[in-house]
Amino acid sequence: MTVPRRVSLTVALSCALAALGVSGYALASSRAPAATRSRLTNWPEFGLNPQRTDATAEATGITAANVRKLRLRIVALPGTADNSAIYVHRASVDGAPHNVAVLTTGYGITLAIDADSGRILWRFTPPGISAWQGSAQITTASPIVDASHTYVYATSPNGLVHKLSLASGREQSGWPVRITPLPQKEKLTASLNIADGDLLATTGGYYGDAPPYVGHIVAISLAGGRIEHVFNTLCSNRARIINPATCSASDSAILSRSGPVVEPGARRVLIATGNAPYNGTTDFGDSVIELTLPDLRFRQAYTPTDQAQLNTGDLDLGSGSPALLPGNLVWIAGKDGLQRVLNLTALDGSPPDTTPHTGGELQTLPTPGGQQVFTAPAVWHDLLFVADGGGTSAYRVSGRALALLWQNTTPGTSPVLAGGLLYVYDPSGSGIAVYEPASGHVITTLAAASGHWNSPIVVDGHVIEPTGDDNDHLLTGSLAIYSTR
Repeated sequence: MTVPRRVSLTVALSCALAALGVSGYALASSRAPAATRSRLTNWPEFGLNPQRTDATAEATGITAANVRKLRLRIVALPGTADNSAIYVHRASVDGAPHNVAVLTTGYGITLAIDADSGRILWRFTPPGISAWQGSAQITTASPIVDASHTYVYATSPNGLVHKLSLASGREQSGWPVRITPLPQKEKLTASLNIADGDLLATTGGYYGDAPPYVGHIVAISLAGGRIEHVFNTLCSNRARIINPATCSASDSAILSRSGPVVEPGARRVLIATGNAPYNGTTDFGDSVIELTLPDLRFRQAYTPTDQAQLNTGDLDLGSGSPALLPGNLVWIAGKDGLQRVLNLTALDGSPPDTTPHTGGELQTLPTPGGQQVFTAPAVWHDLLFVADGGGTSAYRVSGRALALLWQNTTPGTSPVLAGGLLYVYDPSGSGIAVYEPASGHVITTLAAASGHWNSPIVVDGHVIEPTGDDNDHLLTGSLAIYSTR
């Protein structure tokens, strides 16, 4: 399907939001004062919420009027954080309140950093780190904080998920939890999520796709650290953590930045997989899969008709993150340079709980720069913002399809729409472009070093951006914090 020509986003956005009854949202181009909206003071997980929208109308303390005046502080890190930070406002750490950013480096060191001073408040180093530090065995998962802001959950490259006290960084009793018996092959790649009292964690593979590994999702009890449910995207008839060497197929990584995307109501979750065999019964390579919660039971899937070509060509569908769109639609894009729009009520065109088959997408269109997608989009009501290695685009949901609103050739990682401004980090080292979302006009660019999969968060008067590439296997890194104070 061809992409419609560029139209006015200002008019389209105003009409769309008015129709949705969201009159309180002010476009950046209107210069409306942010103080008229509630303040965003916490960013608890990748994508801001379990749906991974990466978008909010709440004021951040940063506006088009002051974004050029932000103060930059560079924090030296003991490694590269090739992911996103999380943030808690006035968290109690060592008995005193701090505005805290938390992140995890590639070798599993989790840090709590005072976002106002740049001081490291605590550092958790996983036991046994010398066994993998400096090697290609890494993790790129963003951490997550629970709803009470008491515990941080984070990963380490030895296949473990940790539960740490936000106040001290200490590991909690009953943890860590092992989610793979073969961490040298099964990488903890995607970000953690929480749904209905369970932590959702996933596995992928390492650069080069050396077998054996099996992408799987695990539900872990937040309270007791007990593995409650498992879904394997290969050998899916085995509902437990398996030795990947015992499965007849390999790969099917869950590698997207968002990882599990929890649907509203926390009764279902979406995951996307990379290259692997597909048979529609037990093996689901290059697929978008919907599972029920909390039991992780297969409900339905979408798999492109050219899945075999994607598999042999190393064109993972699941390199990009699935996104929920209004009208019961799902967006997905991967390494083949195509975006696809799916029907959530029938991912492959047939009702759930029927025999899966390939095809069934509602629309396909090129990615912004025609390049591979390794990012998660930002979704604000019927607006979608997407970036890849060759461009950034904005779309509006029109009926059962996407209509192009604006597009440029500036690369980006996962976009963030916050407080009426759109932020997109260019991993090539050109900084963070700050846009008026209504027009795509660049208000300013915040200087930042180069990176890889890192993306910003914008909260409580701060823009927080890790930089660097975990594939460089460095023991040092940096965090850029831009602040209004």
